[in-house]
Amino acid sequence: MPELPEVEITRLGILKRVGGRRCTGAVVRETRFRKAAPANLSELLKGQCLRSIERRGKYLIWSFDRGYIVSHLGMSGVMRIVDPKATEPVKHDHIDILFGDLAVRYHDPRRFGFLIWLPESQDPHDLPEIAKLGEEPFSDDFTADRLHSALANTSLPIKEALLTGKYVVGVGNIYCSESLFEACISPLTPANKLSTKRLERLGGVPVVAVQSKKLFKTKGRHIFAVTAKEESKTGILTQIQEEDYSFLKAESCH
Repeated sequence: MPELPEVEITRLGILKRVGGRRCTGAVVRETRFRKAAPANLSELLKGQCLRSIERRGKYLIWSFDRGYIVSHLGMSGVMRIVDPKATEPVKHDHIDILFGDLAVRYHDPRRFGFLIWLPESQDPHDLPEIAKLGEEPFSDDFTADRLHSALANTSLPIKEALLTGKYVVGVGNIYCSESLFEACISPLTPANKLSTKRLERLGGVPVVAVQSKKLFKTKGRHIFAVTAKEESKTGILTQIQEEDYSFLKAESCH
């Protein structure tokens, strides 16, 4: 399942290759996802420039001239950059967003993700699933003190609380479990019983708290293992130089 760092790498890769380009259309081979994809996506997008892509938790918000794409990779989704004329779609290649000689190809075997269109009159941040999200771990404003304050009113076990996304976004099962283990915190500990000092042992928040410069002992090896495994088939990760996601590497916890 793609977690926050993988989604951020996807965002960077798409922007690096097609950011600022004008969309020349789309090919929609499947519309049945967690949220239905628009069958007329090509008509909606054609001629519009991709201005930016924002990440909110594990959601990507693509800003075009007259509206937005909101996408989520779900459990098995991946975005690839391909030459649409030279690369035939394979099974589960459901949507191509075309930018001349390049395409962003959405592949999702389980179809638990989605890709939808919103007109410019609708703010994507108002979508219920985005509006309820907690703080971004990459934000300079996010600290162990703020996490401690946010958790003060919940007696949920700390792992369950972090996985809700209500207190901090993007923390999946793998990163949460390993971070709690490294911090010597039982996942069953009530969240409101943890002191700020103990939360700081998580690096402010499990694994993805970049500002703390702590990604537990792997120093980001999980991210680079994913990169190496996916490199030959994504067409995105091959285009990102190490410095572009160097923020995902960090010192070991002590």
